[in-house]
Amino acid sequence: MDTIAPSESLANCTVLLVEDTPALARTYKGFLSGEEYAVDHVETGGAAKEALKAGEHDLVLLDLRLPDIPGEEIMTWMRETGIDLPVIVITAQGSVGVAVDAMRGGAVDFLMKPFTEDRLIHSIRTHLDQSRFLKAAVRSDPEAPVQVKQRAKKIEPGERNFAGFIGESISMQAVYRLIRSASSSNATVFITGESGTGKEVCANAIHETSARSARNFVPINCAAIPGDLMESEIFGHVKGAFTGATSDKIGAAQLADGGTLFLDEICEMSPHLQTKLLRFIQTGSFNPVGKAETITVDARFICATNRDPLEEVTAGRFREDLYYRLHVIPIEMPALRARDEDIMRIADGFLREYSAEEGKELASFSSGAREALMAYSWPGNVRQLQNIIRHAVVFGEGTEVTAAMLRAPIGHAAGQQGTPRPAATPQAQGRDAQSTDAPPDPNDLNALAAAIRPLDDVERDAIESAVAKCGGDVRKAAVFLGVSPATIYRKQKTWRERPA
Repeated sequence: MDTIAPSESLANCTVLLVEDTPALARTYKGFLSGEEYAVDHVETGGAAKEALKAGEHDLVLLDLRLPDIPGEEIMTWMRETGIDLPVIVITAQGSVGVAVDAMRGGAVDFLMKPFTEDRLIHSIRTHLDQSRFLKAAVRSDPEAPVQVKQRAKKIEPGERNFAGFIGESISMQAVYRLIRSASSSNATVFITGESGTGKEVCANAIHETSARSARNFVPINCAAIPGDLMESEIFGHVKGAFTGATSDKIGAAQLADGGTLFLDEICEMSPHLQTKLLRFIQTGSFNPVGKAETITVDARFICATNRDPLEEVTAGRFREDLYYRLHVIPIEMPALRARDEDIMRIADGFLREYSAEEGKELASFSSGAREALMAYSWPGNVRQLQNIIRHAVVFGEGTEVTAAMLRAPIGHAAGQQGTPRPAATPQAQGRDAQSTDAPPDPNDLNALAAAIRPLDDVERDAIESAVAKCGGDVRKAAVFLGVSPATIYRKQKTWRERPA
């Protein structure tokens, strides 16, 4: 099968925007001004048909309510005339039922006005990339992509839970379709997305819905394992291969024989090991450390990163040939802020789960808590939401989670933090500076404010201290802190962007 370089191919793509409101058209074109593909705009269905006859477009952004022809009629006309392009529907007449009808009519995604810039960009990139993948498959085997395409268009109305995911937003419906498409193939999958968006859940879902589900799903976090041990973790070693190798070890590659090998944070892998991984992917064979005998396995490869892989290639940190070998089926996980209709559904699920685990009676969120959750931008995505709900359950009492029970920065985002922490008085600061062992008076708010530091501040101090002690080496600091380097990079970015 030909390998597509999707992001590179997008530079030659053109999107047709069919929108009759000039102000909205300018807004959408502004959203897309930084993208590599071109955008053409027409205001009527008739003009859209004329533009599509020229055969110069790769994707259509289609408003359903046009002054001359309904958008549904244009999709029907495209099918009848053999114009096989992905169509993303945009409309103010939004509902799950309308979305499902539009997708059954041929649309690949559904955007309800008003939608965010992130949501629009994510949808276009996803479906342009998938279109390139299908076209590559056609060149290799004209029959092969038919079933893939049919699976990709299948959508279950209102599907809320899928293979470990919670969410029925249209952006997640698109992810579900991509997972179904990928699960029917043995092609390598490259998952991108911010930390906490569920990249490993996506990889596991592909495995569990594939013909390989009866065999092992073997995850390896390339950022969490020191570089000098990574080769042994993937390929195994024999006794005596290096200091500390006191017995033979079977590596992840051999454990994944017949199953799936998931390489998380792939961009953290050293250049030396990237070369060996490329050979393994090309040949299906490898040598354990310290062993001359070659082992051959049948493993399906899925990898993930929270970085921009093409930027890593350009910077020389990631091999270009390895990137194109891995980047066959791209899946981009949407940020939680791009699927805000799922936030409360996910929060409710976590609340039920953790209340049962902790033996608590917390069963719902107050209106203030819901406002706080919906108002926050969620830089840590679903993982951050999960941690905050667990914290609220562990320390909360009663039957309802209130805004005051949600830890910062949620309360600040919605103005629902409850009683603000009083500023420490000079006397309290003095007591703190003396490092006395005497506990503060639990009724003295000033003393408590001086004695108890916010968890965010403690965490930041710990990370910055560790990085400084390691001479600025984030990877080394991450090993000692027991977190991934990606976690530190993400937090550093958040601190830089936080208002002073």
